[in-house]
Amino acid sequence: MPKSVPQSSTVDDAVPVSLTLSPSIGRIPILDPTPSVEGGRWPAKAFSGEVVPFGATAFREGHDLIGVELLLTDPRGKTVARRMAPGAPGTDRFEVEVQLATEGTWRYQVRAFADEFATWEHNARVKIEAGVDVELMYLIGAQLLERAATDKLRPAKDRRFLTAAAKLLRDTDAEPEARFAVLDDPELLAIADRRPFAGLASTSDERVVRVERTRAGVGSWYEFFPRSEGAERNPDGSWTSGTFRSAAGRLPAVAAMGFDVLYLPPIHPIGVTFRKGPNNTLTPGEHDPGSPWAIGGAAGGHDAIHPDLGTEKDFVAFVRQAKKVGLEVALDLALQASPDHPWVTEHPEWFTTLPDGTIAYAENPPKKYQDIYPVNFDNDPEGIRAEVLRIVRHWISLGVRIFRVDNPHTKPLDFWEWLLATVNRTDPDVVFLAEAFTRPALLQGLAKVGFQQSYTYFTWRNTKEELEEFLGAAATETADFLRPNLFVNTPDILTEYLQFGGRAAYKVRAAIAATAAPTWGVYAGYELIENVARPGAEENIDSEKFEYRPRDWAAAEAAGTSLSPYLTLLNRIRRAHPALRQLRNISFHWSDDDQILVFSKHLDQRFTGTGEHDTLLVVANLDPHSVRQTMVHLDQTVFGGVPGGSFDVTDLVTGAEWIWSDSNFVRLDAFTEPVHILSVRIRP
Repeated sequence: MPKSVPQSSTVDDAVPVSLTLSPSIGRIPILDPTPSVEGGRWPAKAFSGEVVPFGATAFREGHDLIGVELLLTDPRGKTVARRMAPGAPGTDRFEVEVQLATEGTWRYQVRAFADEFATWEHNARVKIEAGVDVELMYLIGAQLLERAATDKLRPAKDRRFLTAAAKLLRDTDAEPEARFAVLDDPELLAIADRRPFAGLASTSDERVVRVERTRAGVGSWYEFFPRSEGAERNPDGSWTSGTFRSAAGRLPAVAAMGFDVLYLPPIHPIGVTFRKGPNNTLTPGEHDPGSPWAIGGAAGGHDAIHPDLGTEKDFVAFVRQAKKVGLEVALDLALQASPDHPWVTEHPEWFTTLPDGTIAYAENPPKKYQDIYPVNFDNDPEGIRAEVLRIVRHWISLGVRIFRVDNPHTKPLDFWEWLLATVNRTDPDVVFLAEAFTRPALLQGLAKVGFQQSYTYFTWRNTKEELEEFLGAAATETADFLRPNLFVNTPDILTEYLQFGGRAAYKVRAAIAATAAPTWGVYAGYELIENVARPGAEENIDSEKFEYRPRDWAAAEAAGTSLSPYLTLLNRIRRAHPALRQLRNISFHWSDDDQILVFSKHLDQRFTGTGEHDTLLVVANLDPHSVRQTMVHLDQTVFGGVPGGSFDVTDLVTGAEWIWSDSNFVRLDAFTEPVHILSVRIRP
């Protein structure tokens, strides 16, 4: 008598398997679609005319091949499919580049499918050439083409071609070469590419890309203090301030240098209490104007204009004059107050009161700003939001469409997300630049929640290794949301490199900034090589922040000491070469000298608008005190060249011409021209 088999207790105790569970992954897995910001939490960014790389990881089990395509919907609701190509081998990454021109909200999904034609074509080629399952492969192919021919969405011409090709595959009396040639027929391959033979399919979740106006991502910025333009010192030591009318006289020269954005520090009334004197001292003289960032006084606050500069009518006229010469005015938005600001008496709850009854002033230890009260955004947040929105809309109504935001990292991130979204909902062309000299997470957070541009760490990146790391990350790791504005100097920042590098250092920094990213900027005085620092500080002595600083531009140009012609040349090159108006297209090359930085910017002919490729090579001597000779080694494949081939280069700075190849000798004299900016022409 057979023994009974004991039942397993693990089976009895097991939890029943649910047959209704819906997997989170599709039949053809699709992972990490890009561009994306925090998994789609915020829209990815692009600007009109930007070439955006779309990508996704997709794969399936086994050896059957898949196809991947981008389903891209423009702001008008029209959807097009773009076939994505395999990326680096072994990564299962698929990619396609698309130039986005129309401003507005774009949406995209990635679709992956079993590519029945590619799978058959691969298998048939291998087996037929090996003499294995020959007739079976032809039969499978014929059936595949016949099914595709019944697809009413295919053009009639394509359907007729598919029917004829299937007939040939079935014809056992046909020449073997003719049957096999079907696999290589370019028309059949084109038909399969236009409308894939798709089997199993999956589609990713929808992601969003917000395309903003070109100026949100491309521009040459110039900063000056309007009170210094036309300022005159009187015999008694007092000053007559420059005005909007006198500052307008500088506009044609700024435009002639090729700049297209003019940034003004705060133009509001300046407080008297704890006013700072020259070089940030606490002992101002009776004629010292104070810092423009100590906003507010008897004449008003953030919605008022300093009486010395003129009236609201004068400001509107200044903005119009700037526009006539091709300049767009950017205005500083500094959310802080002097002790004399109307907010202090009307809304004392907007500030932090200390236990001794005083109001906390701004600090950035060891720096102290006794003339500035920071706003406490946790006290009456609704009231503060309403007031700031009112102020921004006031200046928008006067013609301002760009705001440079002072120290945004000292204000709550949720406030900025609310403000920028609220403004851009009604005025999508308004651009906000974050002066975000802060920790990486916070700097990037500001960009993610909506800032169109950001100051960066570029100012302090000077070595070859530092620049390659910084510029490479800006073009790849953060490019979906952060647009760097590569300012070479500011009223607050005069780096050691500029202090001690002389004219060569100023050329090197400007050349790299102007070519490495589509947006860059300079603060007035850069062209005069103003490089004397306040002892122990990283800022200019006699800083314009605290005093008038009229400059004799004409005298410097007459003497040949001004960098104005060089800045003009850089901006002319930028306008002539669309490759320089893209962020994501930088590639680094090798040199035998650790002081020679080499990078290229390439834009495919599909995107240039000229029908020709646009490529520039930048070779910079980072040591401003030397003559450097070395070999430069290039990967030509990144700009359409052939390894070992030769190509022509023209130095856009000097006009010199050479024939280059993979490895090239360079000599860069910091005391003459420390940077090659080479236009590349690949030989036919």
